[in-house]
Amino acid sequence: MQLTARRALYQWYLNFQRPLPWRMTSDPFHIWLSETMLQQTTVAVVVPYFEKFLRLFPTIEHLARAPESQVLKAWSGLGYYSRARNLHRAAQLLSERGRFPRTYRELLELPGFGPYTARAVSSIAFGEPVGVLDGNVIRVLCRYHALSLEWWKPAQRQRLQEQADLVVQDFPPAVMNQALMDLGATICTASRPSCALCPLRHQCLSLKEGDPHLYPLKKPRRQKQFWVWEPEIWVQRGRIALVWNDGAVPFLKNHWLLPGLARQRPSKPKKFRFCHHITHHEIFVSPRCKTGRPAAKDWKWVPIKKIDEWVPASLIKKTLESTDKNGSPLI
Repeated sequence: MQLTARRALYQWYLNFQRPLPWRMTSDPFHIWLSETMLQQTTVAVVVPYFEKFLRLFPTIEHLARAPESQVLKAWSGLGYYSRARNLHRAAQLLSERGRFPRTYRELLELPGFGPYTARAVSSIAFGEPVGVLDGNVIRVLCRYHALSLEWWKPAQRQRLQEQADLVVQDFPPAVMNQALMDLGATICTASRPSCALCPLRHQCLSLKEGDPHLYPLKKPRRQKQFWVWEPEIWVQRGRIALVWNDGAVPFLKNHWLLPGLARQRPSKPKKFRFCHHITHHEIFVSPRCKTGRPAAKDWKWVPIKKIDEWVPASLIKKTLESTDKNGSPLI
């Protein structure tokens, strides 16, 4: 990116940056938490969760000492619960070490830190001169350079990473990375870019070509899968049975789940209680309330009233709300 364009981007951010709560501090824990929450989630949704989470766990040490069930409960509603588990495990490791790594290469060794999160935290919290690549930045760079790249492939993504790294050279990395992210989120949007307001409009090659909408290339969608899930609802003395999903069921892996079978189907079934979507899985749910003594010994029995501490996923809540053996809601 040309020097004049970077200067314009820098000044634009100083004038128009979004006043987000994690930008009021250089605390790496706050920045790390915000970047983790923002994965697959919008800013508007994240802000109240971010503020609530920090009230419950104000420091890494508080988070490290908390039971996992409390962390998952605080995360409930954000989805993608592996993020919360990785956040918790990384906090425990950091608490043991007594220091927060300052480079993205060190951060990559921690659970939940991928290339984007590691670079975002090291550049924003510690000023490491490395660029970041999220969806917004990819869109801005592809349009600015008029790049028809298959950015989801490693070799092509590396070309974009090199461009992102160049943007932060000789400028404050925290400012430039957040400027690119803000520009993509507010001006250089996917469907309706406001090119007349963009600080990069004089150098943007896609605008000179006349159609920024051609960039970036669209990533091919994963083919939708149809699954029939028949969860078993076992209730005894106000407690409900859960089983650890180590991959036997393709959705909500490494979560506590209601026992029961899941089968992939070539098409949508005709009979089911309700339908639920998780990524590319379209799940058709038919709960079955069970009585008697279950044979399984590796199940965990938890109070129904505390089910969201063990299984915060909305799929489980919808299943339990749908019926009991008499056809009335369980919770």
